[in-house]
Amino acid sequence: MRLLTKVGVCASAVAAGTYYAKTSDDINSLGIVRFGRAAYTAAKIAVDYKILFHRIEKTDSRYPEEIHKLHLKSALCLHQLCCDNGGAFIKVGQHIGTLEYLLPMEYVQTMKVLHNEAPQSPLEELKTVIHEDLGQTVEDMFIEFDPEPLGAASLAQVHKAKMVDGKIVAVKIQHPKVKAHSFVDIRTMEFLVHALGWVFPEFDYVWLAEETKKNLPLELDFLNEGRNCEQVGRLLKKFKFLKVPKIYWEYSSERVLTMEYCEGGKVDDVQYMKDNNISVNKITEHLGELYSEMIFVQGYVHCDPHPGNVLVKQTRHGPQLVLLDHGLYQETEFKTMASSYLVEISSVLSRVPRQLLFLFKTNDVVRSIETTLHSRSSSTAFLNMSRCCVRAVADWEASRCRTWRCRLRTELHRQFQLARITLFSLYLWLLDSRLIGGWLQPKLSSFSSSFITS
Repeated sequence: MRLLTKVGVCASAVAAGTYYAKTSDDINSLGIVRFGRAAYTAAKIAVDYKILFHRIEKTDSRYPEEIHKLHLKSALCLHQLCCDNGGAFIKVGQHIGTLEYLLPMEYVQTMKVLHNEAPQSPLEELKTVIHEDLGQTVEDMFIEFDPEPLGAASLAQVHKAKMVDGKIVAVKIQHPKVKAHSFVDIRTMEFLVHALGWVFPEFDYVWLAEETKKNLPLELDFLNEGRNCEQVGRLLKKFKFLKVPKIYWEYSSERVLTMEYCEGGKVDDVQYMKDNNISVNKITEHLGELYSEMIFVQGYVHCDPHPGNVLVKQTRHGPQLVLLDHGLYQETEFKTMASSYLVEISSVLSRVPRQLLFLFKTNDVVRSIETTLHSRSSSTAFLNMSRCCVRAVADWEASRCRTWRCRLRTELHRQFQLARITLFSLYLWLLDSRLIGGWLQPKLSSFSSSFITS
């Protein structure tokens, strides 16, 4: 009975969507059309997989080729759905495009293009948003306003402009109907992931819909994004390689954010780095150091570091990272697996604390960037992470001390552990150095064993 009800609802939604498609000029604003489109796509994908699993056993020699074709076909259908519905669907599609260690590559590669090719809104509609929120026209606020966007994302697009005082700024403007669509889109995703979980009990992605429901309202508030931007700038000001844009509050609202214009290439653009003599290894080291500090020391984590939100630039002081899109941060108390474990990971993710999901997502995105850049395998990221962990634990222990002796003992222990990490990093450098030849290898290997054991 439940199955018949679900099928009936989906069929009704699809039929209504078809009707409105012929009678309305703006069918995408109708919730029933958006729901019907999503329900049809999900049902089609589910049926295709059920048919394949019934027709061919996994041990069959034809199975790898057949499952590859189906993954690709289904990924293209999902990509089309994201583009048609836009908004929250684009957001989820971008997340799928970063899960290289979890999902089939056909899905990852197909959805990854959404980082650079999100649908755009007409300029006149964006100007209306500015006028409604700020009470001024674009012509009154700026002496120049580039009609071509710098980039279009899931929730907004950014245009370059020049203020009256000559400052060059980037104006982030929310797509006009995203907020209005968000409630229906979230409910649609909740329904579909529960329905798919019922059809395929081994795949549990309810956690993804729950996180979208919780966080989308925060990301739709650009004033919240501006506050996050200033906060992370203060917390991480010690990193000279990091740049966060300045916010111009007098030209900002819940749907408009005006900020300093920052130049640079996308963090996964290998050709840009070659042309500008930027070391990809240095960039991945900086990324690891930056996010280790966020997670383990500051407890304030940028949760959407996809390639479109991180720029790189060569300066006279070396490579610089520009961190954009500060709409979603997670404050944590604690400062990736092969695709063959998809079922197990999905089961775990449905039960882990919500805070951990952001850390998993951040790890997925950073590792995706490293894979795209083909940076060398390096222990630097792990050493930086270890240093951050030592510092975080020592800070916590020091906060519980009541005497100067306790604080002194804690500080000495901190410095001792940091010195050990530095010594171990020297060992790794010697091990990799061509100067030492082969005669020192056994001695260093012996040292490594004793060091790790202790």
